[in-house]
Amino acid sequence: MLRGRAVTLRPATAADVPALAAIRAEPEVRRWWRGDDDLATAVEADLTDEDLTVYAIEQHGRVVGAIQWYAEDDPDYRHASLDIFLDPSVRGAGLGGDAIRTLVRHLIDAHGHHRFTIDPAAANTAAIRAYAKVGFRPVGVLRRYERGADGRWHDGLLMDLLADELPD
Repeated sequence: MLRGRAVTLRPATAADVPALAAIRAEPEVRRWWRGDDDLATAVEADLTDEDLTVYAIEQHGRVVGAIQWYAEDDPDYRHASLDIFLDPSVRGAGLGGDAIRTLVRHLIDAHGHHRFTIDPAAANTAAIRAYAKVGFRPVGVLRRYERGADGRWHDGLLMDLLADELPD
């Protein structure tokens, strides 16, 4: 269990699937996170993916989102990549930034990572602003990076953060 200033991160379990699927079903979240009509199956797939570590984000004992990471383990390119989603009802309270800082600090201290990436949709300005507050910097646009629900290709924005840039 990882404790931030306002959130607790704990390994997500099958018991969290209904809450996480409900959050992913919120229109503000679903717009940016993939998933067929069966979001519970999509969440379960993340939980069983051996290359992915998923934490439930809790505030006052209530699941308010998830944060996940995976590692590029090639020693010449080693880094960790993150993704996060939050219940729209708690946005703007700094919980996402707290969750990211808490996870990144853990990945530095426990896993020795020195570089972190995140890749929001280029049109997701709210997420980009939130990641910048934590210290992530734009690296470049990933053109036609991800197919959207509309069937068209959309740009992503690659952002990164170095361990020594993480604000306290």
